[in-house]
Amino acid sequence: MMPFAATAANSEENKPSDKAATVRVTPLTVGNITIKQGKPAVIVSLNGDNDKTLLSQASQAAENDAVQIAELRVDKHQNALDADRIAHLGHAVRERLEGKPLLLTFRTKAEGGSGEVDDQTYLALYKKWLAAGFADLIDVEMRIGESITQEIINEAHRRKVAVILSFHDFASTPSSADLLERLQWQAAQGADILKIAVMPHWPDDVIRLLDVTWQMRKQSDKPLLTMAMVTQANCRVPLASFSEAI
Repeated sequence: MMPFAATAANSEENKPSDKAATVRVTPLTVGNITIKQGKPAVIVSLNGDNDKTLLSQASQAAENDAVQIAELRVDKHQNALDADRIAHLGHAVRERLEGKPLLLTFRTKAEGGSGEVDDQTYLALYKKWLAAGFADLIDVEMRIGESITQEIINEAHRRKVAVILSFHDFASTPSSADLLERLQWQAAQGADILKIAVMPHWPDDVIRLLDVTWQMRKQSDKPLLTMAMVTQANCRVPLASFSEAI
């Protein structure tokens, strides 16, 4: 939760509105982790391109007390489109994690990943992996639209798997209105976690993202994951990285 300055804590004019003060994050249990207000979960990505590397990364994640959730980046695997093989690997990774929750992500090139499939194949892969039962949480790209998004979310929830709906912009930070509308759409579709990652070019971009995150918190009790991704090459923001969970 974003704290208010201590010096303003007793100032009536600086207190948040009643609505802002009463909207709280509804705790979300994912495996043995409960995501709740003021307690963001630390996720590490397992992105090896073969089984041996991924299993080694999973073992390292299991041994690291700072890691709470591990993300299996299927699109990085050299056999990413072999649904049965990935399902078998998913169970092996889950075993290596020794109880830590597993997030399944197939990130397409359109959203900055390595996967290149049409939307129907994307749907078929996720349904196959959900049926295999190795994931506690999945990341779904909102770009695929309402019909397929709803089908995946419904299937995931039927199998007691939580869903992140995500949007990525690696070139810029869209307008505040656009960002807020995307988060609202994600919430309306039934996502369990709302996610936006953007590329800032000025400090104002980061500030706007924070403001949109706070506006959305006043509207929704769902966990939020908003990120301003920073690179030295094209960003004037004096930060190495930024991530905010409220």
